[in-house]
Amino acid sequence: MLRFFEITISSLRMAVGELRSNKLRTFLSLFGITIGIFCIISVLATVNSLERNVQNDIKALGSNSIFIDKWDYSAGPGSEWWRLIKRPVPKYEEIRFLREKAPSASNIAFKIDASDKIEYGNQAITNVNWYGVSEQFANIQQITVQQGRFLQQDEFDYGANSIIMGFNVAENTFGRAELAIGKQIKIKGKKGNVVGVIKKQGSSIIDNWGFDDCIMMPYRFLKTMVVEDDSNPLIIVQAKETVNTEQLNDELKGAMRSIHKLKPAEEDDFSLNDINSFSDFASDIFTGINQGGWAIAALSLVVGMFGVANIMFVTVRERTTQIGLKKALGARKSVILTEFLLESAFLCIIGGAIGVFLVFLLTLLISAVASFPIFISPGILALAVSICIIVGVLAGIIPASIAANMNPVEAIRSK
Repeated sequence: MLRFFEITISSLRMAVGELRSNKLRTFLSLFGITIGIFCIISVLATVNSLERNVQNDIKALGSNSIFIDKWDYSAGPGSEWWRLIKRPVPKYEEIRFLREKAPSASNIAFKIDASDKIEYGNQAITNVNWYGVSEQFANIQQITVQQGRFLQQDEFDYGANSIIMGFNVAENTFGRAELAIGKQIKIKGKKGNVVGVIKKQGSSIIDNWGFDDCIMMPYRFLKTMVVEDDSNPLIIVQAKETVNTEQLNDELKGAMRSIHKLKPAEEDDFSLNDINSFSDFASDIFTGINQGGWAIAALSLVVGMFGVANIMFVTVRERTTQIGLKKALGARKSVILTEFLLESAFLCIIGGAIGVFLVFLLTLLISAVASFPIFISPGILALAVSICIIVGVLAGIIPASIAANMNPVEAIRSK
C-alpha cells in the first residue's frame, strides 16, 4: 500500500512537471478533455437543475393527485378540441358522490377561478387571479400562510367574504404584506375581509397556480360574482399515501361514469389528468437531453484521449534512458506500467479540472439571469473525476505497455 502511494505521488509530480515544461503542447493536448468534461458537466448540471425545478413545480400542482376536468391536458391541438369543448364541466355537487365511491382518495377539492382587478381605497390592482376553493384545497396544495390565518370551516360552509392574499398582491396593495390583515378590499363591488397572506412562492418555470399574484376565498363567495361554468371549474383528488394514482384513477373513472350515467358503449365525457404522468413525461424529456449532451461530449473525449495518448508517447520516448535505468535497478513491469497510467490519468484530471472550473463560471452566469439556480452536485463532480480516470487509463495503456516492456540494455543505450 505504501509502495502504491509512493508511485502515485511520483506520477503526480511527473504530470505536473510535464505541464510546466511543455505548457502549450500539454494544454493543446488536454483541450479535448477540457471541452468534453465541460460539455458533460454543463449539460448534466443545467438539465438536473432545470428538471428539479420543473418537478417541484409539477408537484406544486398537487402531489399524487388527479385533476378531473373536461379537458385532456395531454391532448394536442386540432379536431380534439372540438370534441372536448362539448363535454360538461365538473360540478361542485359531484364531490359528495366521489367521496362515497372513491375510498382511495384522501382529499377532494373543488376550484373555480377568474382574473380581474381588486380595489382598495382609490387604487386598483389589476391582473389578480381569483381562486374560489373548497375546504380541502389547502390539504392538497400545502399552502403556507405567512401573516394571519387560513380560511376556517364555517367560512367555507357559509361562503363568508374572507380573503387570503398572495404575497405580491398584498405588497402592491398595502406596501407591506403584514399591513394587509384586517383590511377590506372590493371585488366587483363586494367587500372582502383580508384574514391572511400566503408566504411568497417565487417565480416558477412552468405556469402553475401563481399564488403570489392571487386572492383566495371560499368557493361559495366567488360563486356569487362569476358564472361557475365559465370559471374553469376543476375537481382535484389526492390519493392516500398508501395508494398509487393508477388505483385511484380506476375508482374515479367508474365513479364519474356512474355520476354522468354513461352507458357501457359510451365514451368518457371527462378527463382524468394524472399529475404523476406529467412528472414521468418530463423525466423522459430530460433523459433525452442528457443523452444528447453525452453524445457531444463523447466526441470531444475521444479527441482528447488521442491528445493525451500523444503526450504519453512523447513522454515515453523522452524518458527511455530513465526507464532503462529503473528496470536495470530492479523495477518491475507493473511498477513502470502503473506510473505511466497514473500520470496519464492525472493529466486527464487536470484537463477535467479546467473544464469543471469553466462550468462553475457558467453556472454563476446562468443563475444570475435564469429564474432558477444552477448547481453542480457532488455526484456530478464524482462522475467527472471517474470519466477523467477512465479516459486517462485508456489513453495511456499503449504507451505505458511499451514503456513496461522495454529492454533495459537497449533503453539505456538509446540516448
